[in-house]
Amino acid sequence: MGKEVDGAFVLRPGEGRRIDLGGFRMSVKASAQETGGAFSLLEAEEPPGFGPPLHIHHDAAEAFYVLEGEYIMSLDGREVACPAGTFVFIPAGMRHGFRVGGVASRKLNLYAPAAMVGYFEELSDAAKTGHVEDAVLSAIARRYAMEVVGPAPEDYA
Repeated sequence: MGKEVDGAFVLRPGEGRRIDLGGFRMSVKASAQETGGAFSLLEAEEPPGFGPPLHIHHDAAEAFYVLEGEYIMSLDGREVACPAGTFVFIPAGMRHGFRVGGVASRKLNLYAPAAMVGYFEELSDAAKTGHVEDAVLSAIARRYAMEVVGPAPEDYA
């Protein structure tokens, strides 16, 4: 995966470790191991109408950059339409969520300091056994300093 030179690395288009989550896919572009814990970066490909439950990251800020399509962000109860080219910063501790607009969409998720890669890996493993119940989702989230504060949509995992 990619080319590495003295700690620097390059991923070409389409490269990155894939995490299959059933209804959506993540691609790990950078994890804590590659960045010394400074940040993690994932690319998400999601279908229309998709979204996670409302949640809070207690240990990391999160940022989104919309590459294609549109996302409707919920930021502490306020909804904001975010078409391609939009950047969103969410400080640690803020209640938030999103849903994909009317077309399949793609975004980058940045967590600083590095976070959430393990969450998506565990969620992928749990989803392989069938629908992930809310209690299981909440337990996985807690292990990664994430608090689920709203119900999970039926198609989340």
